[in-house]
Amino acid sequence: MTSLVALIPARAGSKRVPGKNIRVLARHPLIAYTIAAALESDVFDAVVVSTDSDDYAAIARHYGAEVPFLRPADLAGSLSPDIEWVEHALTTLEGLGRNYDGFSVLRPTSPFRQAETIKRAWQKFSEDSGADSLRAVEPCKQHPGKMWVVQQRCMTPLLPFAPNGQPWHSSQYQALPEIYVQNASLEMAWTRVVQEGRTIAGEVVMPFFTEGHEGFDINDPKDWRDAENLLSQDMVVLPKVPKKPFAGININLDY
Repeated sequence: MTSLVALIPARAGSKRVPGKNIRVLARHPLIAYTIAAALESDVFDAVVVSTDSDDYAAIARHYGAEVPFLRPADLAGSLSPDIEWVEHALTTLEGLGRNYDGFSVLRPTSPFRQAETIKRAWQKFSEDSGADSLRAVEPCKQHPGKMWVVQQRCMTPLLPFAPNGQPWHSSQYQALPEIYVQNASLEMAWTRVVQEGRTIAGEVVMPFFTEGHEGFDINDPKDWRDAENLLSQDMVVLPKVPKKPFAGININLDY
């Protein structure tokens, strides 16, 4: 039987949206919706939050997640790569006698990801024996074929020419290759890619195509306002949270 752990990162140092991971959206802190979706999916043997904050840990536990350790401060900076906290989480869990065949990174900033989203991703990943990992992607809105790298007075195209020598930047959009960009909805990987290659992706990465607003990501104040507007217009649905709202949160800031 394959064992999986959901890893939910929730560091306390967000700058663009202070307290983002526990700021209240609708009736609950943002992180509650990711915990609820992970638990409802019935895909995971454990749902673990990696945070550097005792306050965040208390909120996570209220909504049903485990917080068996706190993340060290040096792994919770704004420039800390994912491999550091993922490796710390898996290694610490292993030290507690808890080993998992695979893991999924579920970021709280994607509140419209549903339990069904996670189930669909796991089904696709588990059926592909040759994949090291799976990553959520969506069509790229601004095509890199039209992007440039500026170096002092000159600039060069980001992408090389097409096979026929035609510059991508001088081609019609319909002629450009289909390009996808990753979003924050979810990632899945086998634990061995961390242990053997110190990476969370490995070499063979399969795509998971998100639908609708599954990949919506809150990164800045505008994203937060957009999320609230989508909810007010009934254009999206949040995962159902079976717990009462956590008392004592005061992170509702005006932008």
